Amino acid sequence: MASPRNVKLGLVQGSASGDAQSNMKRAEQAVREAAQAGADLVCLQELYRTPYFPQLEDASLFDWAETIPGPSSELFSGLARELGIVIVVPVFEKRAAGLYHNSALVIDSDGRLADIYRKMHIPDDPLFYEKFYFAPGDTGFHAMDTSLGRIGVLICWDQWFPEAARLLALDGAEIILYPTAIGWLDGEEDGETEAQRESWRVVQRGHAIANGVFVATVNRVGQEDAVEFFGSSFVCDPQGQVLESASEGREEILFADCDLARVEEQRRGWPFLRDRRIDAYAELMERFRR
Repeated sequence: MASPRNVKLGLVQGSASGDAQSNMKRAEQAVREAAQAGADLVCLQELYRTPYFPQLEDASLFDWAETIPGPSSELFSGLARELGIVIVVPVFEKRAAGLYHNSALVIDSDGRLADIYRKMHIPDDPLFYEKFYFAPGDTGFHAMDTSLGRIGVLICWDQWFPEAARLLALDGAEIILYPTAIGWLDGEEDGETEAQRESWRVVQRGHAIANGVFVATVNRVGQEDAVEFFGSSFVCDPQGQVLESASEGREEILFADCDLARVEEQRRGWPFLRDRRIDAYAELMERFRR
């Protein structure tokens, strides 16, 4: 039996106002609370520093973007070094004039920027007009080395694509984190909203099972214009069992203990990576087959 390799996750399920400085201060306080409670790895929700502005197309909202290095990287690099923890910080990144991304910084426990992930799958749906703001990421799907081991980060819409989770697992990720902003639109019926949330949970639990990894999802919460973000952040183990789950409508920090030795244990029993037919998957590179 492999020896335990325990990582305590702290997922900050928060809301955001139109005051970036206030959002940063609240996030800092939440990270400190998580660390005080023993968290080794803390993750904030998607676009933690701003409201979910892609509900409309407005060029003036590009002013909310920040550079890297910039306010978030400076704040949380110092905080990670002070607290000795790994922090995942999702930001609206200004990469160059006219070039913006929906990104996540992974800051190691020594304050070093371990890596940046740029959201690869960009949605364009009613009230989720992200293609107006964000260029598709060019980082690919790669695990990141941290003091806790190799972790993977994907963002929101990436949750629905099994290829993304699989590529992270193949690159050695033992935990996949999904900072998220998903919610219900005003006027949707209760039965439909619950079906949507259950689909969202099930697909991510499936990623955990198919890849033998821990999956941790942190969603934002609260009513923002025509979208109600439903929280419900959760962590599941490599067998897809939900370890911990947050409330639907409350700001909170969700904690979960992850024994990374479970990855090896699960993959020995269900060796999906061993039995993959990599000689037969070339057609996955096609857009569609009849």
